[in-house]
Amino acid sequence: MFPHNSIEVKLEQDYNMEQNGVGVRKKKFIEAYTVEEVAKALKLHPYPIRRLYREGKIPAFKFGGRWRFDKQELDNLRKRKNEKGI
Repeated sequence: MFPHNSIEVKLEQDYNMEQNGVGVRKKKFIEAYTVEEVAKALKLHPYPIRRLYREGKIPAFKFGGRWRFDKQELDNLRKRKNEKGI
């Protein structure tokens, strides 16, 4: 769905995990896209993308003062839509 040559922002997210009963803190990288990258991939203007995340129809988060879209969340959303035939 999204071009592989697009600029992907990798964000670190701490999460706690338990291994063999011992708490371990690890970092997970999140591949994220900007509004412009999502719009380009979907062949839409950025305005409808912004409207969709304001309405809560697509998941987004703010990082560094700009809205970002988690690649995995978008892929999961696309798969769910395809399964429903929408």
